[in-house]
Amino acid sequence: MSDGTIRHVQARNEQGAGFMADGYARISGRPGVALVISGPGVTNALTAVGQSWADSIPMLLISSETDSRIHGKGWGALHEITDQRAVTAPMTSLSLRAYRPEDVPEMMARAFTSFKTSRPRPVHLSIPIDVLAMPVEEEWTPVNLPEIPLPRKEQIQEAAEILRKAKNPIIMVGGGAIKAADSLRKLVDQLNAPVISSTAGKGIVPDDHPLSLNASIIRPEVQEYLSGADVILAVGTELAETDSFVDFLKLSGKLIRIDLDPSKINDQYPADLGIISDAKDAVEMILKEGNFSNSRERTSLEKELGKLRKEIEANLTDSEIKHKQLLNQLEQSLPEDTFYAGDICQLVYTGAFGIRMKHPRSWSYPAGYCTLGCGLPNAIGAKVAEPERPVVCLAGDGGFMFTVQELMVASELEMGLPIILWENGGLKQIQDDMRSPPFSVFGGGFFFKKIKKKKGGPFLGERVEQNPAYPFWERKKLAKKEKKPQNKGGKKKRRAPF
Repeated sequence: MSDGTIRHVQARNEQGAGFMADGYARISGRPGVALVISGPGVTNALTAVGQSWADSIPMLLISSETDSRIHGKGWGALHEITDQRAVTAPMTSLSLRAYRPEDVPEMMARAFTSFKTSRPRPVHLSIPIDVLAMPVEEEWTPVNLPEIPLPRKEQIQEAAEILRKAKNPIIMVGGGAIKAADSLRKLVDQLNAPVISSTAGKGIVPDDHPLSLNASIIRPEVQEYLSGADVILAVGTELAETDSFVDFLKLSGKLIRIDLDPSKINDQYPADLGIISDAKDAVEMILKEGNFSNSRERTSLEKELGKLRKEIEANLTDSEIKHKQLLNQLEQSLPEDTFYAGDICQLVYTGAFGIRMKHPRSWSYPAGYCTLGCGLPNAIGAKVAEPERPVVCLAGDGGFMFTVQELMVASELEMGLPIILWENGGLKQIQDDMRSPPFSVFGGGFFFKKIKKKKGGPFLGERVEQNPAYPFWERKKLAKKEKKPQNKGGKKKRRAPF
């Protein structure tokens, strides 16, 4: 590999490698690849695989496996799992094992076909150590990946007719609608329809669009507003419980669902009209049907949504108000193409509806699997994928410690990577949710600014004790686009995590 064109990044733990591959895919849309050993390497990476599964992220996990002759025998071989495929199968769209070298290119073709033509979820390829040692006797050649079939025209016509007759339509978009962003923005304007995104769909329609309600479906005010829609067009979203955190959304109007995954059409929210299709193809075809209008006048609708936004602001908790102060500063100070790699913490929960994104693939909040520790390695993977783009990690003090060792990777790669920690002395969300006196949720007292002395650096650190209403990230120039290290006076100038 050292002589090839593949760039290898050495993570400090297989879980970190998996999260880096996940972050690479989140920002770029291209599959991220993690290479791990058998047994503990696979199980360490499995948490990241689960996150990619929950959020429909195309990650390729390639692992070794024990010798083929002992599979399932339980002889106590090194790193032995009696059925390694069974371990990863529930969290992958494909879990495949090679029995000979010729199987590998076929497995790769199946993996990338899955990424392109179905809901993009992780794939695990397992190669036993005896197969790894075999010679490759055939030349491996590229294959052509199939195209996704177009939706049925009569379904598109029916969807367009339902939307034309709607009096109070609302559009809901998820991560599966990213490629349909341009068409969805046109449809929102033609229909005069409010749009609500999932956390994965932030920025598909810009959050500052006059008809956007951001990723605010978690808010009871927006859930109540949604219940008044006579037609809901749900595009590339599974309407997940982890977006709304209620058992069941009240959807009283007709539901049109566009999804590449057939299993989503009639799950918890059965569709009145289900269209199995790539979102981009379906929305473009609906637009071509045209002749959309809405009985609601645009100005009055914008005032209605403005009133709803003010209602949300008025109902924020004290903690959410503090989060918003920081999030507002970030939004105002950082470039609009900044990618935010969010860990699981209260600051990021608020950010789902409290910070505005203008573009998709800008906000990462893995609410589905909700894995503490994902933020830092996600940010590293994102920066590897797009080194010229600003990347910021947002994390809590509890979750950050799960994968803090991956700071060494950022240092070795000389990344200018801002890390903003919301320090509240432990696992605050769990503490807040406890009905009895809090127990085993406090973990403060670690001086994060001293990490630079403990981890080998070079790192920078700054502690903000008061209202973070000053642009320290600008003063440190950490939001600047990545520059190649320069040599001056014989000394190499290094970029450093902060």
